[in-house]
Amino acid sequence: MEHFEVVEKRPEVLEADVVRFQNRKDKWVAFVGLLDGRPYEIFTGLQDDEEGIMLPRSVNQGRIIKCVLPDGTKRYDFQFTNKRGYKITVEGLSEKFDSQYWNYAKLISSVLRYGMPVERVMRLISSLDLDGEDLNTWKKGVLLALRRYSSESETAAE
Repeated sequence: MEHFEVVEKRPEVLEADVVRFQNRKDKWVAFVGLLDGRPYEIFTGLQDDEEGIMLPRSVNQGRIIKCVLPDGTKRYDFQFTNKRGYKITVEGLSEKFDSQYWNYAKLISSVLRYGMPVERVMRLISSLDLDGEDLNTWKKGVLLALRRYSSESETAAE
C-alpha cells in the first residue's frame, strides 16, 4: 500500500485536470485538484449554461486557487493559461454549482484529502444510492473523472 501524508491545510494553489462529461443532455466539467499528482479535491458543474463554466475546449489543465475574502468566506477559482500565454481566471467555482452536487463533491473531496485510495473512493461513489437519474449520470461522470488516477484504470477500461 502506498504511503500518503495527510495535508489537512489545503495549499492556496493546486494544479488541476479538467475532465468533461455528459450528464443526460447537459455538458458538464469536473475540476480535479491534485496534490503531488494525486486527486485531492473535485468540483463539478455545468459547462455551457449562462451561469455555468465557460471554458475553451482545448483547456485540459490549470490551477484551482483558494481565495479567502475579507469577511472570512472562502471561494475557489479556476485559472488557466490561454494559447497566447495570458492567465484567465474563472472566479467562484463554488457559486456556479448546484448545491446538491456541491455537497456531494465536498464529501468526495474530504475522503480524497484524508488519503483514501482512489479505487476505494470510486467503490464508495459507485455504492451511493442517489435519488434521480440526473444524480446517477453525474455519479458516472465523477467516476470517469477519477478513473484516470486509479491503478485499476487499465482493467476498468477493458
